[in-house]
Amino acid sequence: MKTADSSKRRRLAPDVRPREVLAWAMYDFANSGYTTVVVTAVYNAYFVGVVAGRAAWATLAWTTALAVSQLLIMLTAPVVGAYADLRAAKKALLAISTAGCVVFTAALALTGPSSLALAMVLVAASSYFFGTGENLIAAFLPEIADSESLGTVSGWGWGLGYIGGLLSLGICLAYVTWAQGQGHAATEYVPVTMLITAGLFAVAALPTFLILRERAVAQPVDPRHRFVRDSFLRLGHTLRNAARYRDLARFLVCVTVYQAGIMTVVALAAIYAQEALGFNTRDTITMILAVNVTAALGALAFGQVQDRLGHVRTLQLTLLLWIATIACAWLAESRALFWVAANLAGLSLGASQSAARALVGYLSPETRRAEFFGLWGFAVKLSAIIGPMSYGLVSWLSRGDHRLAILVTGAFFVAGLAILSGVDVPRGRRAALADEAVV
Repeated sequence: MKTADSSKRRRLAPDVRPREVLAWAMYDFANSGYTTVVVTAVYNAYFVGVVAGRAAWATLAWTTALAVSQLLIMLTAPVVGAYADLRAAKKALLAISTAGCVVFTAALALTGPSSLALAMVLVAASSYFFGTGENLIAAFLPEIADSESLGTVSGWGWGLGYIGGLLSLGICLAYVTWAQGQGHAATEYVPVTMLITAGLFAVAALPTFLILRERAVAQPVDPRHRFVRDSFLRLGHTLRNAARYRDLARFLVCVTVYQAGIMTVVALAAIYAQEALGFNTRDTITMILAVNVTAALGALAFGQVQDRLGHVRTLQLTLLLWIATIACAWLAESRALFWVAANLAGLSLGASQSAARALVGYLSPETRRAEFFGLWGFAVKLSAIIGPMSYGLVSWLSRGDHRLAILVTGAFFVAGLAILSGVDVPRGRRAALADEAVV
């Protein structure tokens, strides 16, 4: 007779214990505070309304700072991924990226109305280290999960991640409510939320570094070779043989397109709520708290659905939810309909993020997982340039028409849905297994 414990263990790789999966998922718990507090709920609106003084170009300045960080990740992710594979250094590099994000997030507390340039530099730097760490932690997934349960285990991570975001926002909301009750201005309480976010990230990430094992084995490297050159040669080989992984390649194009819409919503939701519907900081944090609950439920539920329904069908369903989200946000004249849109976004976000990470792992050869997750990161970061920058440009050119900008965002999800229909997952999996057999 099969016990519940043995059922759980079947989802994991043979030498992986549940506590190690929990330690891996704790990194999602730890870093989610950065995206929820800095990028989504608090600092983005503070940047536009206070640091940039609601200038006509304020939203464009915010999206430009994020775009610079994503461009830097795009340039370095392939090398970082290849280095992690060759040197078995995912965990060491993850420690560096974590420290960088924590330090630069804390430094955002130094910014205010007269520090636009400093704020843009610190946003770009903290976002760069966050994104690099996101790629590295994702590369551990195929090592700890059974190949047939990647969606479920990925869902555990995303679900716990949204709980972490919920905790960070809850603490920040409690502090902001107290500070506003004391008569403090945003220039006083927003900097403190940056310190809270950085501190929680540092503490919550400790289990990952204490428990999670580096299972990769360093590969022989000729000491006469230059590493950066060798990394790009290795990446070039992957790209030249892309036909062998055409389904993975097509999916990465799909990710670039639909993720552009997701990154726009994540980076600009609070700005849209503030500028189009008159939300204040407390309103926005309360809304994002609710969204984190639906996002956690979406990640956990769709992780289970993905392993039964299939990767592509699950993503198709989530993209349809995203299209409905944009339609509701565009039509919203009242806060009630916008709350509906926000919670649809949360459900869609948890599901689509979890499903995409699992599918990349499923289509990646074992010996190139970190490298292919680097390519996944490349696609996501490219989308983080295209999406928010398109919103910022539309907003600027239309003299602040945020409704038009959000409508344009919907086109990314429609295009992603069309591209996804051509991805053949069984064929892509066979290509990955064939590569492993050759090695």
